[in-house]
Amino acid sequence: MKIELRHIYKSFGPVRALQDVSLTVEAGSIHGLLGENGAGKTTLMKILSGYLRPDRGEIFLDGRRVRLASPAEGLQHGIGMLHQDPMDFPGLSVLDNFMLGHEGGLWLDRRGARRALRELAEQFGFELDPEARVDSLTVGERQQLELLRLLWRGVRVLILDEPTTGISAPQKVRLFAALRRLAEEGKAVIFVTHKLEEVEELCHRVTVLRQGRLAGEVAPPYAPQRLVELMFGRPIPAPARERISPGDPVIQLEGLEVGDHRLRMGPVTLTVRAGEVIGLAGMEGSGQQLFMRACAGLVRPWAGAIRVGGRDLTGKPYWAFLEAGVLFVPANRLEEGLIPGLTLTEHFQLIYPNGRFLIDWERARAAAQQRIREFSIRGRPETPVEALSGGNQQRTLLALIRTPVRLLLLEHPTRGLDVESSLWVWGRLKERARAGAALMVISSDLQELLQYCDRIMVFFSGRVSEPLPVEALTLDRLGHLIAGRGW
Repeated sequence: MKIELRHIYKSFGPVRALQDVSLTVEAGSIHGLLGENGAGKTTLMKILSGYLRPDRGEIFLDGRRVRLASPAEGLQHGIGMLHQDPMDFPGLSVLDNFMLGHEGGLWLDRRGARRALRELAEQFGFELDPEARVDSLTVGERQQLELLRLLWRGVRVLILDEPTTGISAPQKVRLFAALRRLAEEGKAVIFVTHKLEEVEELCHRVTVLRQGRLAGEVAPPYAPQRLVELMFGRPIPAPARERISPGDPVIQLEGLEVGDHRLRMGPVTLTVRAGEVIGLAGMEGSGQQLFMRACAGLVRPWAGAIRVGGRDLTGKPYWAFLEAGVLFVPANRLEEGLIPGLTLTEHFQLIYPNGRFLIDWERARAAAQQRIREFSIRGRPETPVEALSGGNQQRTLLALIRTPVRLLLLEHPTRGLDVESSLWVWGRLKERARAGAALMVISSDLQELLQYCDRIMVFFSGRVSEPLPVEALTLDRLGHLIAGRGW
């Protein structure tokens, strides 16, 4: 199916998200869509898939003009979108979510759906338990489930918004192979990403947006520096590696074991010092999320001890960890980190109240505006957090981190962020490390871990490596360890 978007305009109040954007995607191709956070990529794709209506402009499918009033109409025309933040029902099972929207009449063929789920999952190398509740899955596993559901629905146009942020390197290889196969079958694939190496590896053509406008269209061979200049209007310097001398112990783990219904992880004995950045690497569901949440006081350990600043916090509730200076920044921004429906001003008031009983709202808005400027958030004090782009939601989360902080735990802090935003985030995190905080970071971006971390722990099916100095690691060796080889 050939897709044409002609002269698309879209505004949200005074914010002009898209201005005269035209895009053509040929059937049987993988078309990349690049742009900084807030450039309008997701807005454009939501218009194509029926989630939003354009203020002006037209959509043509195989030369026929269509009006898409809802995602259901988009699916009827064979257009499906995999969102950066999973669109599912956490209280239902994997199988129930997989079957959502399937036209099965009064009788649902659960046996056939289970078989289809298993076969599709095997193609991609995903491991999903059909009976598991979705709220027990990681963000990456929820992305995987939504991708399989769209393919089962028979979409002819597949839109993927940052699909590789929650999956491992071997899973990415399988995903790319599947996308190439779908393109060979005549489907159109639109691949939204901020990773230039993925564009070079996968895409037949790339469109670049900048500040809601079309910045250019590029065909291979790609020059990465040219793509960066189209995205930001200027070259972006490469980050310099910084080594911070470690200080006193911040967190000490002795024989820590933690688990759930799927695996048991540990035991882990570890000391992290002030100024250190520890990376946690591994396939989704290998135990790193459980480990981090135990360090945050969100999961009770099965065995072992946790000490923060010399104080024994083993088995203590979450608020005790907060009082000790431990802060956790989740990957799922809108479900765990922020409160949909509340504005930026209201979020900052929750963390930094200006009154005990009554709020001085004029003062609150002024304080919110100051934080918006300080953290370069593209929004206003009255902007609801769900109206922000993913990058600006991440900046908001960082702006909500209290000072001082002793231990900062972060799940995928640059998930879905462009190059410039990722550099900005890590600049802020390194400031925290220089101020004496210890950091633990989960990331599926191995180059990011090697660039910014001092030591890396690898998780594989509940097994945990010793903290490995980054100087002793290469990208290949780290990838092999994550895949279970070389232990």
